[in-house]
Amino acid sequence: MNEQWVIPPEQNARFVAKMEDVLSVYQRPYDPDRPVVCMDEMSRQLLRHVREPTEAEPGTPRRYDHHYQRNGTVNLFTFFEPLANHRVVLTRGRRTKIDWAECVREVLDTCYSEAQKVVLVMDNLNTHGLSSLYEAFEAAEARRLAERLEIHYTPEHGSWLNMAEIEQSVMARQALSRRIPDRLAIKQRTTAWQKQRNKSEATVDWQFTTEEARVKLRRLYPKIND
Repeated sequence: MNEQWVIPPEQNARFVAKMEDVLSVYQRPYDPDRPVVCMDEMSRQLLRHVREPTEAEPGTPRRYDHHYQRNGTVNLFTFFEPLANHRVVLTRGRRTKIDWAECVREVLDTCYSEAQKVVLVMDNLNTHGLSSLYEAFEAAEARRLAERLEIHYTPEHGSWLNMAEIEQSVMARQALSRRIPDRLAIKQRTTAWQKQRNKSEATVDWQFTTEEARVKLRRLYPKIND
């Protein structure tokens, strides 16, 4: 958690309210009918080698040319269910409302088809909302999806409260540290990474609670005059 961010005083109460809301969601016991799923997204630039690298051999490190060719960008949507040690990464060419809505539908209908509702924790971007469902699908379909969601937004300046952001940092280090030339290649890498990480049952050991927030972040809580 970064202690250096600055929140305007007039936004303190709003920040605290949303923070405590998210923290209360994280304290819920596991419920397969209402799984808690964190969602985040990241953009990656696709880079193609001008000259193929020389792979490492005993006594010789991997070598590559510093020159590269830009090959566009790709957006990765990560859905992470911490209590089930499960994540799924979806690859899209853009990060529009339509892309977000299509990813949500895919996750709801494939990963959580048996769940009554998915409790979705995510950043409050303009693309992350029920209205995006109505821009992507017919009204009946949008309503069907909306009724299966319970949305909780992290506060502005509080993206660190989103556990999917932590997962994306791990993915960036473990699977995306080298140049990736195209969308197919990045999809193959992220799919292999998520399968391995799901198989190992890796998760995030979240320790930050509401009680701890009221102590460590007490400067953000409005002072009540008796």
